[in-house]
Amino acid sequence: MRPARPGTATFAVALLGMTLGLAGCSASSTPAVSATATAGQTGAAATGPAGSLPTATSPAGGQAGAAGGSSGSGPVASATVATSPGSASPGSSLPGGTASPSPTPGAPAAADQTGQSLALQPLGGRALAGKVIVIDPGHNGGNGRAASRIAQLVNIGNGTKACDTTGAQTNAGYAESAFTWDVANRLAALLRQAGATVVLTRSSNTGVGPCITERAAIGNRAHADAAISIHADGAPTGGYGFHVIEPLSIGRNAAIVGPSDRLARAIRATFAAGTGEAYSTYTGGGRALTTRSDLGGLNLSTVPKVFIECANMRNAGDAGRLTSPVWRQRAAVALAAGLTAYLHGS
Repeated sequence: MRPARPGTATFAVALLGMTLGLAGCSASSTPAVSATATAGQTGAAATGPAGSLPTATSPAGGQAGAAGGSSGSGPVASATVATSPGSASPGSSLPGGTASPSPTPGAPAAADQTGQSLALQPLGGRALAGKVIVIDPGHNGGNGRAASRIAQLVNIGNGTKACDTTGAQTNAGYAESAFTWDVANRLAALLRQAGATVVLTRSSNTGVGPCITERAAIGNRAHADAAISIHADGAPTGGYGFHVIEPLSIGRNAAIVGPSDRLARAIRATFAAGTGEAYSTYTGGGRALTTRSDLGGLNLSTVPKVFIECANMRNAGDAGRLTSPVWRQRAAVALAAGLTAYLHGS
């Protein structure tokens, strides 16, 4: 893994404000808010006919997601990211005027040597006009009833792997596929409001697949400017926190390794600042960044792409956040900020 470049870089990026629609109550995000994130000093460098680009269909109740949540039009905000000394602050103010929860009682703030500061402030404009973003909500709600189908082996560029899996779930039974579908739709709504063309790799949470190979192909056919695969981990219960996974070169994907690393760092900074979630305590060496060569979605991609494991579904504290519509909206806003930061800085 190579060290981050020294020096300072400040750039403004657009992030949509939103309305949190939560089971009969909503809070509009109108005030300016601030948060602080850190960027690590080290890091590594679905089914349809060919050529078709699937479009997302919204869950019942709106494009923003499940559990009665919706994201409506609201003021636009900017994220100004400056490389300067600082530290992360899980528990910073967030859109909606509320404070993010501390990741786990007694858990340290995510912090390392670079110290990127992130300020979210009102701004107008369609920051993502002309950009194409592919969102891959991990797994699918119908995978469990199609075990033999998703177990079929597919070529991931350097070996074979199962077409897909059922994903993780909380101890109370909240499925990873439901979480990823909800956040993906919230994120899609925000990005579209900012002018982006958004493609989702699946159109519901009741289907099967698509295979990991097709999920990569969808991003490739779309010629996406950026792609992100949303997940939540199923690690041992004692671990908590989030991490971003970027591609390790297997030769065929060498051209996307550098851009994907920049995307990973942007997502890491805004996700920590926007959600208050700690860096993973069980992988990534405390940097919340990992590189992998065993993920078909990264091996086969020809566009900049990362995975994010938003939290550990098996940890009680993380599970409480993952099952909260308020937190899921914050996660979507944070991901939108990271994508926008990357697209404006690349």
